[in-house]
Parts: sequence; C-alpha cells; structure tokens
Amino acid sequence: MPCGTFALNMAHRDQKIFLSPPHMGADERQLLLEAFDSNWIAPIGPNVDAFESEMCDRLQCGHAAALSSGTGALHLALLILGVESGDEVWCSSLTFAATANAITYVGAVPVFVDSNASSWNIDPELLEVELRAAAKRGKLPKAVIAVDLYGQCADYDPITRICREFDVRLISDAAEALGASYRGKPAGCFGDMAVLSFNGNKIITTSGGGMLLSSDPEKIQKARFFATQARDPAPHYQHSHIGYNYRMSNLLAAVGRGQLRVLDARVAARRANNAWYREVLGSRPGIEFMPQADYGHPTFWLTCITIDPEAFGGTSEELRLHLESLNIESRPVWKPMHLQPVFSQCRVLGGEVAERLFEFGLCLPSGSSLTDADRERIRDGIATFG
Repeated sequence: MPCGTFALNMAHRDQKIFLSPPHMGADERQLLLEAFDSNWIAPIGPNVDAFESEMCDRLQCGHAAALSSGTGALHLALLILGVESGDEVWCSSLTFAATANAITYVGAVPVFVDSNASSWNIDPELLEVELRAAAKRGKLPKAVIAVDLYGQCADYDPITRICREFDVRLISDAAEALGASYRGKPAGCFGDMAVLSFNGNKIITTSGGGMLLSSDPEKIQKARFFATQARDPAPHYQHSHIGYNYRMSNLLAAVGRGQLRVLDARVAARRANNAWYREVLGSRPGIEFMPQADYGHPTFWLTCITIDPEAFGGTSEELRLHLESLNIESRPVWKPMHLQPVFSQCRVLGGEVAERLFEFGLCLPSGSSLTDADRERIRDGIATFG
C-alpha cells in the first residue's frame, strides 16, 4: 500500500464515530444565511411561522408552536392540559430524564410505568390494569405521557382508549420519533398534545429546539402566549400570568426548515443502518435487536441491541468500553427513571422489563451520515471484542 494511502486510512481511523451527530446540508446553510442577512434573528419571525406550517403539513396535524426545546414543549403541554401541583402524571420509566423532569416543573408527581418486551415502549396492558385500580381508589392521574422510544411509536390505540375511558389527558412524547408512523399516521399526531425535539442528536436538528402540536388551535395559541413571557395584549409590558421564554429563534427555525426538506433521506439512512446491523450482527450469538412492533414503521433513530453476556462472551458495558477504546461512541440504553437517584422516592408500576433492558442494552452508532468506512470500523470493532 502506498505510504500516502496508509496515512490517510490511519487518519480516518483516528476520527471519532459519534452515536448520532448532526447532519447538515446546503439548504440549511442557505436558509440560515438568508435569515441572518434579513436581520430577523429574534425568537419569532417568518421562518418560525413557515417551520410550524411546514411541519403541520408534513404530519397532517392542525397546529404547532416552535419552541426552544422539547422539554419546554412538555412543560407547556402539562400546563395547558391543567396539570397542577400534587397531581399524578404517569409516564414511561424507560425514557430520557426530560420527560419526567417536566412533570416536576408544574409541581406534579411522576409515577413510572414499565415497558413491554415486544416494543420497549410503555406497556398498554399494564397501564389499563393500573388505571382501573386507580379509578377504584379514586386516585386517577391527571395525565399520561407515552414516549415513542428510539424512533418507534407507542401502541396508541389501546393507550388512547383507556385514557379516554377515564378522562385522563394523553401527551405523546415523540421527541425521538419524527418520521415514524403508527398504523399509517405520523408520529406527533397522537394524544391531546404531542411533542417533538430538534436537539443536536435527533434525526433532524435546529441545534436546540422543539415543537408542540395539537389539533386544537386554542391549545397552541395558549402555548405561544406562555412561551413569550405571557405578555398581555397591551402597548406596554403587562402580565397577568407567569410566562416563559420558550419561543424558537428565527435563525434556528431556518435551519429546521432546511432539515425538514431532507427528513425522508435522513430517516432512510437510519433505517439502512439498522438493516446493515441486522445483516452483520444478526447471526452472532448473544445479540438481539430492539423488536419492531407490527403496528408501525419506526425510524430506528438509534439502533439498539441487548447482549446476553454468557452467549456473547462479555457484557454490554465491556463492549461499550472496547468500542470507546477504538474511538467509536456507543451508549447504554436509557437508565429507567425509577432507578434514578432524583426520582428514587417515586412510585413505579412494574419495572422489571425496563431494568432488564437497561442492564443488557446498548445503543450503536446510528447517524444518517455514517459512511461505509465507518460501518467497517464498527463491524471490525465488534468482531475483535473478546
């Protein structure tokens, strides 16, 4: 091999392969520069309006408010749906902390619900059993937050039915699932309100950002009001309610518009990554993939596996450290909320499935910009383990 080629290959292997990095293109840059040149960079503007409208068109959803984060969107959803101090809000235990953190922002009490093994999402059968028991006790939650985990929708038909039966508000946390579908309907269209995230590691990103969606225009109007410091319609600054600084900037919305244009391509790349992993690793003893539920079409935002240490020859953590030594980022599956120190006093319904997934689960590099050379490094890294 020529010396120059060897040096190039070695330099490439020194580059870190990240779990899920941003993937930018020409449209995002052009729209951002146009917004910059217009001097309209404030946390409102024509790109914000256009981003909201284009997302509604994409998701077949009536109304949307572009916000500074998915966490802010969750907070406002709870506020608008009337969740108050002392209320219970039930949510998936196997999720990112933002889902549970937002519950505490309104003074409510999180109660964590276990996953089912067939989708890793909130268990609808367990949810129904526990809601019926809570109704008999006269202690129903005010709301349920269902999380679309790792790009796969929760099973919304039974979840929606049981929540409606007991008049419990339902929030869809679709932060990880933009581009997925459930029975032919896009993620982000379920529940009383739904939440998206455009954090830097998501399928599309605005650097930081999120969106709140609903078929009810009044709810989204309230969200915009509270997100802009709850300023009353007066020529001076007058406030009759506590507000928040949650609106998205016109610059970031410009980036989001460009990203939305390539959403299909980004999702296709992640699905291709998942198919490649299944082909390369599917026959290796001790490895199982996150199941694909038959009710929908996931994005595989992250490709996740579980590892049987005895059959595989090592634990998921040992494999993670091995890949890290090769400059390849992987990550444990979410640590369940009921195991988090900050929520240790909160009630959990079940929990064994989520605990097992955390113990044995690992998320593999899944970015839409993964190259063939990156995949070869990952394959070789796993092959050389043990």
